[in-house]
Amino acid sequence: MSKPQTDPRKQKDSGFDDFLRIYRLAPVEFVEEVLNQNPLPWQKKFMNAVASGKRRISVRAGHGVGKSTVCAWVIVWFAVTRFPQKSVITAPTAGQLFDALFAELKAQFNSLPDVLRESFEIFADKITFKGSPESSFISARTSSADRPEALAGIHSENVLLVCDEASAIPEAVYEAAAGSMSGHNACTILIGNPTRNSGLFYKTHHQLSSDWETMHVSCLDNPLVSQDFINQIKATYGDSSNAYRIRVLGEFALLDDDTLIPADVIDSAMTRDIAPTMNDPMVYGLDVARFGSDRSALCKRHGSIVTEIKSWSGLDTMQIVGQVANEAKHDRPEEICVDTIGLGSGVADRLRELGFNVRDVNVSESSALNPSANKLRDELWLSVKEWLNTRSVRIPNDPQLRQELVAPRYTFSSMGKVIVESKDSLRKRGMRSPDLADSLCLTFASRAAGVGGRVTPWVKGKAVKRKLAGVV
Repeated sequence: MSKPQTDPRKQKDSGFDDFLRIYRLAPVEFVEEVLNQNPLPWQKKFMNAVASGKRRISVRAGHGVGKSTVCAWVIVWFAVTRFPQKSVITAPTAGQLFDALFAELKAQFNSLPDVLRESFEIFADKITFKGSPESSFISARTSSADRPEALAGIHSENVLLVCDEASAIPEAVYEAAAGSMSGHNACTILIGNPTRNSGLFYKTHHQLSSDWETMHVSCLDNPLVSQDFINQIKATYGDSSNAYRIRVLGEFALLDDDTLIPADVIDSAMTRDIAPTMNDPMVYGLDVARFGSDRSALCKRHGSIVTEIKSWSGLDTMQIVGQVANEAKHDRPEEICVDTIGLGSGVADRLRELGFNVRDVNVSESSALNPSANKLRDELWLSVKEWLNTRSVRIPNDPQLRQELVAPRYTFSSMGKVIVESKDSLRKRGMRSPDLADSLCLTFASRAAGVGGRVTPWVKGKAVKRKLAGVV
């Protein structure tokens, strides 16, 4: 049996024993008095659970409630008051790990008093105790299904494992880490938005809840979350939607509530009597067929009214160009938004050569304006949903269009961003490709397509791409 290691700080500073007596089991006081921070009640409860010796803690929470901050506080307290110690922080992706939790962790270490801060050295993916860097450190490691062993082999008298965005971490990663967390002074923390109704994180709040200390944090009673954010989610998705449950209430989704656009909203838009105003521009959305069974679809949107959706099957690219050009010569649309993935690129180029104002739209790009959307395709579908919810718009009374608009379901990424069901997934469920609906979505890639009077900062005639000027 190896001899217990002695903290080098005790040898250099006789007052460090007093420091440990005060703060070793008092993380709240440590945060308040050493870090000069003011934790919220739920953060105090969480920290006290760690200090009391709870070995498994799982926290489901809404967006922006202070998860990363409280985890950083706990890790700093753990590293300062224990020797030797090994702490590992992890998240599903490098961006989630290093842009959020590890960045917050470095900021909290830098807020320590000089005498404590100088005991640690901060690296790109690690923070070590200078007196014994191999025995006492904090390591940041991403959690991927193809490398679950990254969290294995963590052994020390004191071990802390913090899993951020825990819903998206593969179970194989947790299994690999389990051996390291078997000691009496080992603590596993799972924390994140409840984006998946499966996996270990879900189980800790359901069938495994008796084995875990569980906590729930809502945005509704959290002063860190703005009312504007809550109102935005409520207005966009409704307060009974899965998006609201996950991002605001911090609750797992209801399995029977996954339709993106409710049927009643679509039906209302098909039966309204609304006249277009003369000042509203005409915008075209063109979805070019990629497969033999798909149709090329052209949507004409005149402000708050979709005047017509046309579709063609079995046409080659030049024939599609001819059909669209004939329509455009008559309507004179301000802009033709074309999905340029696949055959659409050639169609867009030829229409541009003919003198039409064409915008290239790559729906697989990252979202441009809506931080709630995962990709640009998801953003455009959400724009249609928001537009329909204004209750002041009209679309054609077309059964096929109705079916396509109501068909897609939605899920969430590990970051809580909306993912609209793909065309491939719809086909597997026995539904045809939503070509008509997609053409409507494409009209919202136009500068003239602002909802509720808003005008996007997208530049007229230019492709929608990542990191647009003026887009945060």
